[in-house]
Amino acid sequence: MHNFDFEKPSTVADAVAALASEDAQALAGGQTLIPTLKQRLAAPSKLVSLTGIADLQGISHSDGVLTIGAATTHVEVAAGGYGSLSVLAGNIGDPAVRNRGTIGGSLANNDPSADYPAAVLATGATINTNARSIKADDFFDGIFTTALEEGEIITSVAFPIPEASCYEKFEQPASRFALVGVCVAKMAGGVRVAVTGASEEGVHRWREAETALNANFSADAIADLSVSADGLISDLHGTPKYRANLVKVLTARAVANC
Repeated sequence: MHNFDFEKPSTVADAVAALASEDAQALAGGQTLIPTLKQRLAAPSKLVSLTGIADLQGISHSDGVLTIGAATTHVEVAAGGYGSLSVLAGNIGDPAVRNRGTIGGSLANNDPSADYPAAVLATGATINTNARSIKADDFFDGIFTTALEEGEIITSVAFPIPEASCYEKFEQPASRFALVGVCVAKMAGGVRVAVTGASEEGVHRWREAETALNANFSADAIADLSVSADGLISDLHGTPKYRANLVKVLTARAVANC
């Protein structure tokens, strides 16, 4: 691990100011960043911890919207009883990861196999930052890439409450990341289907399934659909064809369990 300075501001404004330093980097739960530092794969001049900022923590529910502070941990979301979102959070990693990892950190990192991006995209959630609000469809921009600008901090995530939703994951047993994960959400404006863990482009919507499910919200509606293996991840855990089959199987399972 390289040497670095460390700051733990108590306000968002102070955090933004600290991140203006050259090569400064935000630290949330650190579940990805700390191992990266230990392997000397990153060398920030300063780490700016976001865990001491009260405005980034907590969960509230108002006018059909569930708002979760960016520094809220997975275990807090899991304990909240928020339907499929709590189930999703309760199956991230192991207890150590769930007690340290945060929803904001997960979204900012945008790992291609992370769970939260699927829920955010499926519900059409809004990612709020210190500077603006970003719709889910505009936030994710490929593997480990988002619409966040340099020094911009996620402050909260606003989830519209779905009429029904379910997240199904086929997990890699060692890491519990999603080999493939599918979130189906029946929203007021229609059904949305988001897939994580499958594509080389990261989390994405399966629009053909959305069209079929808007006409008939049942697992039978996607029985005749096929998922192309083009552009899907190939690794020691599964081939593109294997992942393509999982997308369809897990989508049908999610619809049946909504």
